[in-house]
Amino acid sequence: MVKYIDNNSGFQQWNAARDAAKKNSRWAGLLWWFILFLAAWWVMSWFMGPKSQNVAPEEVTVETIDVSDVPVTKISSDYITADVQGLRISNVELLKYASDASNDESAPVTLLGTDGAFAEVGLLATGTTAPTAATVWSDKDGVISWKNSEGVRFTRTINVDGYVISIADTVNNASGKDISVAPYARIVRANDMKSSAGVYTGSVAFVNADIEHEDWRRITDKSFAYSTTNGFIGFVDQYWETILSINSPDQTMRVKALGNMYQADAAANVVTVSSGSEKTITTNLYMGPRDRKTLMNADSMIAGIDQTVDYGWFWFFVRPILWLLNVLNSFVMNYGVAIIVMTLLLRLAMWPLTRKSYVSMMAMQKMQPEMVRIQKLYANDKARMQMEMMRLYQTHKTSPMSGCLPMLIQIPIFFALYKALLISVQMRSAHFLWISDLAAMDPYFILPILMGLTMWFQQRLQTVSNSNQQNDAVAQTQKVMKWMPLLFTVLFAWMPAGLVLYWTVSNIFGIGQMYYIKRLNK
Repeated sequence: MVKYIDNNSGFQQWNAARDAAKKNSRWAGLLWWFILFLAAWWVMSWFMGPKSQNVAPEEVTVETIDVSDVPVTKISSDYITADVQGLRISNVELLKYASDASNDESAPVTLLGTDGAFAEVGLLATGTTAPTAATVWSDKDGVISWKNSEGVRFTRTINVDGYVISIADTVNNASGKDISVAPYARIVRANDMKSSAGVYTGSVAFVNADIEHEDWRRITDKSFAYSTTNGFIGFVDQYWETILSINSPDQTMRVKALGNMYQADAAANVVTVSSGSEKTITTNLYMGPRDRKTLMNADSMIAGIDQTVDYGWFWFFVRPILWLLNVLNSFVMNYGVAIIVMTLLLRLAMWPLTRKSYVSMMAMQKMQPEMVRIQKLYANDKARMQMEMMRLYQTHKTSPMSGCLPMLIQIPIFFALYKALLISVQMRSAHFLWISDLAAMDPYFILPILMGLTMWFQQRLQTVSNSNQQNDAVAQTQKVMKWMPLLFTVLFAWMPAGLVLYWTVSNIFGIGQMYYIKRLNK
């Protein structure tokens, strides 16, 4: 009976199919573990993140107030200009950034410049009357004031420091009775979903030292409210932020949809102003780029704002890469050249692993005839085959996994550079040769094609030369790998040009390294 089973071809086919299924199941198992890891990460971030109070969506629209009688004045600095119309600020122009990234001569980027968009800072009064958005103030030497019929004077001073607009409201109570005022501020604007491009956009709030995010779609479905001792709230786009922060304790902050517009607002505790006294309340608005250095400068006025930059999962790689790119750019004066220099530095740093990988790859090529012989000799004895294979690897001092190390190390670098290109305002208008924006796709697809060609040539150098001595698994793998350059060319065609430049230069340098190692090992 044993002899019959051993010689039965059907049993051998079933056995071979079972072994193949085991190999496939290993890859499937790894894939499922990876998917489970991502799912677990997402669930942990969801449950461990700071909580907000969800409020049922409201059927409301932006409050219509006629402000046509309120005169418009300009405030400006070396970085921004803005329109001030009573309590409201709009049309904030960022003078250092062109609206068209490919044309430095285009008009400046404008925040809160669309119809109905504005930032409003005011006071709600109890026991007296406070100015509203429609109130016409008197202006004297840049200081505006308004006095109500009860003798309470409201004075407003606006200063601009970098990208921070600081509004100081002073309430002088000469009414003969105590009054109370509650400061509030709000930003009303449209969404900008189209600019997300892999970077978080929507609302952002700093609640009790924690950052809270809500994207545009979630805000459309429901409102969110936060209670905090101090903090800020506002909106973030891919490159820009509009943030408000009331310098007052115990605030309630909210974000909600108002028809086709969105509002982020904050209201602070009531401030009592005794008769014959005055109180000053300060509110800061940040209207500028999502640049870490700029935000760190603004942090002295709006604490925690430097934490609003979205570095993603590989933040521990993104920050050093951004720092290195900025340092290199300060020397070479071009971000494209800086990416090339950074790529060469990274390849040199990985040289020991790359050399080991290529040497192992060459050893695997020399081992192919012996591997084929072992597979044929022990085709019916899988345990012995594995033992002989392990002995062969030990003899040649190599491992089938050693060739994967450089690629595994490059994966986090790749994603980190991708994120760095998307969040870096400097990359947005960085020019290199025919490319006018390294953070956007190559308009002529030249770099993706070069990358595909270099990838194909590099793969050709790595391919086992004697195809007749390959086993079925190696031959099948090589058939699949032949399509990888074409697949990557199509995939990278819509990637940021700076990322494709990095991969292309890395391939070219890798080809040079491979030739060098082959010459040493002849």
